[in-house]
Amino acid sequence: MATLACLVLAGCASTSPQPFKEQDVDAQNISDRQKASAQSTPVTGPLSLQEAMARALKYNLQQRVRLLEEALALKQLDVNQLDMLPYLLAKAGYSSRDNDRLSLSRDIATGAVSTTQAVSQDRTHTVSQLGLSWSLLDLGIGYYNSQQQANRVLIASERRRKAMHLLMQDVRSAYWRAASAQALQEKVQKTIEAAEDALRDARRVEQARLRNPLDSLRYQRQLLESLRLLESINQELSSAQIELAALINAPVAERIEVIQPNWGKPKSKILALSVTEMESLAVKQNADLMEERLNVRNAVIETKKVLARLFPNLSFSYGVNYDTDNFQVNNRWNEAGVQLSFNLFNIFTADMQNKLAAAGVTLAEQRRITALMTVIAQVHLARLGLVNATAQYNRSEEIWQTDRKLAEHIAKREEAQTQSRLERVSSETSAILSLLRRYQALAQAQIAEARLVATLGKDPVIGSVDQLSLFDLVQAISAAEK
Repeated sequence: MATLACLVLAGCASTSPQPFKEQDVDAQNISDRQKASAQSTPVTGPLSLQEAMARALKYNLQQRVRLLEEALALKQLDVNQLDMLPYLLAKAGYSSRDNDRLSLSRDIATGAVSTTQAVSQDRTHTVSQLGLSWSLLDLGIGYYNSQQQANRVLIASERRRKAMHLLMQDVRSAYWRAASAQALQEKVQKTIEAAEDALRDARRVEQARLRNPLDSLRYQRQLLESLRLLESINQELSSAQIELAALINAPVAERIEVIQPNWGKPKSKILALSVTEMESLAVKQNADLMEERLNVRNAVIETKKVLARLFPNLSFSYGVNYDTDNFQVNNRWNEAGVQLSFNLFNIFTADMQNKLAAAGVTLAEQRRITALMTVIAQVHLARLGLVNATAQYNRSEEIWQTDRKLAEHIAKREEAQTQSRLERVSSETSAILSLLRRYQALAQAQIAEARLVATLGKDPVIGSVDQLSLFDLVQAISAAEK
């Protein structure tokens, strides 16, 4: 009967896959979007680069995840520290049987068994206990676990630093692209309209057979090529607004007006440092290298934990007990104990465990050495990238100035009816493309500088992102960039 009851209960307790209902998914999506929007303040005016970076640091959803991971690691540290405390365990139980617990006795001298049956326990009784236990092994392991978790808190902080650097790089890139799109949009649109007008005129000329068909088709082909180039520029710039809005956690459907930055020649103070100075800063401050150092520290602590587990465990206990059984003479009693235990298999596995822990330390140290050499290489690459980006900007500036002057001359000649509209459209397209390349080269120079700063591990001194208001955070970022 009991078996049947167990089978019935097991059948009732079985579970089956429960897919999400469509209305539940819709409601959850609406709730999540509202929560994401509630975490940021609306953009009410033109956006500066400093405000964009401040909004990204304060409201970006991925950055919020990093902050929460660091907070979770810190809370886990508090929990691990509690593991070093003694265990205080309270127990309560209830026992019942359908007949008396009877017992017989045997005379030790004669071996005769008494026929008298005695009740030795109440049919129903309750037992309660409050016990305190403390293990030296648990204390040692808890201490080492707390040390490792403290290092994990620092690792989470280093990962947040790295995420912050990458986020600021992405914001710079999206901001400069959005500024380029905003600056070029009107020029691109006007040139597209002029090219389409010229294309319509060329097709009318072709239909009227006023020109050689081959010349007319070549003319249209060149106009179409200019239009394709202009439309590709437009498409290239159109996504910058969405990317910037996503980075600062703003509604992606709303247009963001950015303050036009200084389009002058980039001036980097960081290039004043020698390569040796850059290497010295990077090996001290780089987030990836700091993380690997902390991993080595945790691997060394792991060897200590393995060694601690090999020792005998000494535990102490003290408890207060109470039993309602009327057949017990003493219903209340206190008991204390000391126990020494040792896992005999540790004798056979100690060598393997020590070798495994030592291999973990060796691996962590090799990763640290690899990270060190990688960071040094990144310093040289980032510095070279900044030098090359600055040189590319200078060359793009010269090309744009030349194309701009050429477009102005051709426009004047077209007004004087000595130049075709095709030449004007082509020259203006080339000028727009050169200006776009100039903007891109300047943006790449800014990004290259930010990448070098991140490689060196130089953090802007801006304080706590959560505690600072948006205005104070903007001021702090502006001061850090000076």
